[in-house]
Amino acid sequence: MASNNQFVTFNNGRVYPILGFGTWKSKPGEVEEAVKVAIDTGYRHFDCAMFYGNEKEIGDAISQKIDEGVVAREDLFITSKLWNIFHEPDIVETVIRKTLSDLQVEYLDLYLIHWPMAFKEGGLNDDFIPKDDNGATIEGDGSYIDTWKAMEKLVENGLTKSIGVSNFNKRQIQEILDVAIVKPVNNQVECHPYLTQKKLKEFCDEHDIILTAYSPLGSPDNPWKKPEDPTLLEDPKIMEIAEKYNKTSAQILIKYQIQRGIMVIPKSVTKSRIESNFEVWDFELEQEDIDQIDAFDCNGRFVHMKGNMHFKDYPFIDEY
Repeated sequence: MASNNQFVTFNNGRVYPILGFGTWKSKPGEVEEAVKVAIDTGYRHFDCAMFYGNEKEIGDAISQKIDEGVVAREDLFITSKLWNIFHEPDIVETVIRKTLSDLQVEYLDLYLIHWPMAFKEGGLNDDFIPKDDNGATIEGDGSYIDTWKAMEKLVENGLTKSIGVSNFNKRQIQEILDVAIVKPVNNQVECHPYLTQKKLKEFCDEHDIILTAYSPLGSPDNPWKKPEDPTLLEDPKIMEIAEKYNKTSAQILIKYQIQRGIMVIPKSVTKSRIESNFEVWDFELEQEDIDQIDAFDCNGRFVHMKGNMHFKDYPFIDEY
């Protein structure tokens, strides 16, 4: 089945749909139906992660749609991520094989190091966030430089087509580039009008690395959302622009990233929103509106990972 989309081209020559479907915070029991709806709607890029705890259900949905003849595996672009307790090189292949088994596919299209920091090393059945008696996350000794060398072997062995990083800043990406035989094609970060990632995007552009924006709608269902946090979808200026184009606020926020050349992965489990979020191909934002949205940038984050995972002090999260 044909699907509308635009594509970006990675530095290895492979293409990827610019608009994808996010699955973070989608609960087992909800995510399977959501992915089926997304495939029927036309989404072909699916963003997953072992840490999300729902890859088996996503795999069931993908397998069913392939069996129905709606899509073939080669029509899909599937991303997953290596979690923080798996940074030691000798476990990386074991972990991706578990993801492949859960997703019921033979290869990934893109595999990312989920975060640059390593937690205490663990196995597939261990807690994803190991904590000490005081509730603080136990750090590990793993180096993402060593992890990257193991990631490169996954490409060599055909387990993933491309590799990249997530939540990495300029310094950390440069450290990867300094040793990389296989360059990262992608850096997935929180990105929306309150956090435009302008400097990070400029750096990534210089090195032919595509950004992916997670939480592009301001993560309205974020479990760590603070009462005082603004609601991006209800920002009066965004709503005013949406009215101008006769579009939803979400469609404006998605199109904003697309026109910046940033891959964008909105998430929903509601059929009408899944469909509406994909209906962004029949209009273009005028430059004056893009400039106005750019001006919202205030380094405002919705994903407050430091406080909620009890990280001790990771200043990189606030660096570019």
